[in-house]
Amino acid sequence: MKNYCIQNLLQIKELICNMKVEDFSKKLEILSGSSIGQHLRHILELYQCLLDGAFENEVNYDNRKRNLRLETDPEFALTTIEEISEKIFNLDGDKYLNMLGAFSAHSEKKIAIKTSIYRELAYNLEHSIHHQALIKIGLSALGLSNLVDIDFGVAPATIKYKNSQKIQTPVSY
Repeated sequence: MKNYCIQNLLQIKELICNMKVEDFSKKLEILSGSSIGQHLRHILELYQCLLDGAFENEVNYDNRKRNLRLETDPEFALTTIEEISEKIFNLDGDKYLNMLGAFSAHSEKKIAIKTSIYRELAYNLEHSIHHQALIKIGLSALGLSNLVDIDFGVAPATIKYKNSQKIQTPVSY
């Protein structure tokens, strides 16, 4: 699981390296006024929450820092990806922890759920892929679809299905 997450982050890194700063931080109507950088910040901050929580045996994704520099400064985002990847590599995936969260916008009550580092890495990977699908829509709106391959933002199970069926066009999830 750790390697899959790191590979996914390397895909994101490659995209950032090929983008102009103005495209990275441009607010896009098709993304409800958010930017590609904002989606990337969100991905990275969830990983940061997990990594911080791994040492405290407790992760709370509600406590993201929302560091705006991650969504406007591609170089800072690249450095952050390197840091996250190194920390993921050194994680003990079998370690158990509690995930805390207020899972309702109408309540502050926190619920604790027992989980593991590997389970949370899987969650972060799936969450990243979901946001990459949105990023791909943003890239299309900018005329930059060529910066990613057809499988960027597509779940591994969908890619396997497409390959088994010899499907060349994108399919629904």
